[in-house]
Amino acid sequence: SFSNHERITFRRRTSPMKMGLEVKIRIVGRKNGGEPWLESSYSTYEKRLKPTNLQVTTQWHKNDDDLVKAVEGDEAKNHPVVLLDPLGKMCTSEKFCDGMYKWLEEGGSRLTFVIGGAEGLPEELRGVGARRRNLLSLSSLTFTHQFARILLMEQIYRASEIRKGSGYHK
Repeated sequence: SFSNHERITFRRRTSPMKMGLEVKIRIVGRKNGGEPWLESSYSTYEKRLKPTNLQVTTQWHKNDDDLVKAVEGDEAKNHPVVLLDPLGKMCTSEKFCDGMYKWLEEGGSRLTFVIGGAEGLPEELRGVGARRRNLLSLSSLTFTHQFARILLMEQIYRASEIRKGSGYHK
């Protein structure tokens, strides 16, 4: 119980409370720097994920410095960060699914994937003196960063379908 001298104020939320899992893709480059089919491909998986409790957003960064600051901000909030890098660990879609949901659980339903620009990831993120981060490789092939974003989005969608037990993943 509260005494007469204590006053409690409740603030009304101006936006609806978000529920579910939030995955952020951080990428260096310009959103409109690619071909229209790239955005169309990405949108296909974005639409497929709409009915799930998994929300994926992309944050575009002008340069490596902006990317590094944003990643450090995510880490300060204890959101797991996964760097997409050719030297990272390769895994099956099932292992990706397990890892993604484990990272989401560890991060309080928040997870950040990072894709470097045309020159790859900045040395501050993946270099020798850098903080230990999760490194993941989508393939031993080389892709543009815009195409890597589509591959990642498809794997995120596939992971949600594996988790659901649907027939999408065969």
